[in-house]
Amino acid sequence: MGEFIVEADGGSRGNPGPAGYGAVVRDAATGQVLAETAEFIGTATNNVAEYRGLIAGLRAAHDVDPGAAVRVRMDSKLVVEQMSGRWKIKHPDMRPLAMEAGRVFPSGAVRYEWIPRERNKHADRLANEAMDAGRRGEPWRPRPQAVPPALAPDPDPDPAPPSTGWSAAAGTPTTFLLLRHGETPLTAQKRFSGSGGDDPDLSPAGLAQAEAAAEALAAAGGVEAVVSSPLTRCRTTAEVVAARLGLPVRYEPGLSEADFGAWEGLTFAEVQQRHPDDLAAWLANPGAKPTGGGESFTAVARRVALARDKTIARNPGRTVLAVTHVTPVKTLLRLALGAPPQSMFRMELGPAALSEVAYWPDGNASVRRFNDTAHLG
Repeated sequence: MGEFIVEADGGSRGNPGPAGYGAVVRDAATGQVLAETAEFIGTATNNVAEYRGLIAGLRAAHDVDPGAAVRVRMDSKLVVEQMSGRWKIKHPDMRPLAMEAGRVFPSGAVRYEWIPRERNKHADRLANEAMDAGRRGEPWRPRPQAVPPALAPDPDPDPAPPSTGWSAAAGTPTTFLLLRHGETPLTAQKRFSGSGGDDPDLSPAGLAQAEAAAEALAAAGGVEAVVSSPLTRCRTTAEVVAARLGLPVRYEPGLSEADFGAWEGLTFAEVQQRHPDDLAAWLANPGAKPTGGGESFTAVARRVALARDKTIARNPGRTVLAVTHVTPVKTLLRLALGAPPQSMFRMELGPAALSEVAYWPDGNASVRRFNDTAHLG
């Protein structure tokens, strides 16, 4: 379980007047920005805008990791004291907002801390950016490269800087060898198989693929750590490879496959027949969810990026084998390339295929290999 810091603020130019909020989510251990959000909300009071900022910040943190512990830092004494339960909520406009904020995370998962305004400058800047955008009649958009592409509200981030391959060396990279799990019975039938379905194990063909990958990786050498999705097909693949390498396996829930909701177990054609509108929206918009409350590509990207960053922090300068699924592998590749989410539909990734990404200390990434299946013969 991770720990996040949420810094939130809101303001009104007139009180009441044109109002907006801003919030930022940070990793509590590193201070790294994991998400930013801001919005112009029309005419409102300062207190309403502050509560709206709190709610938005908590929701952004929940999108990254719903099991996280959260510390909220705000310069609003009113919101901090009311949400901590020390002050009564007397104003009728505040009660529903406080209740909404309290429902985002389970009871006891969120702590509140008052900070002076000068220590809340990031959230304050976002709130003012949102109000400025509202005055221009535009939606708020994050600054280029303000947060990693996976975490930015805008699904089409600005181009990333050139990879290290086109510039001077920047230290020792952390290298991810991305191994898709071996084949399952559902793989052969081309059915949606995510984290919300039956959790199938490898088929005999898939087990043979895992063993072939293990032999190839052992022969190549260099793997220093193994991390895996906890789903059965990845666990089996990872355990076969790790046993051959003589390494333990660390399980990372953030590397799990997307939850495909009501589409689990169906073929693409069956989904197209039963849920055509939902499928069309999912293909067109990375924020759209599958039928029945599955995960959007935006939500998957947030948790995959967080899992990536945690793994890099644990293994700086090392080579890590990450055993995972189609969507996480494609997500890591397109983030490394600075490509839009729709690029994932143009990637072909076979069972037990290897891909490789190097993450450099200066923040750049280099894709070195994609969909390598030579070890499968």
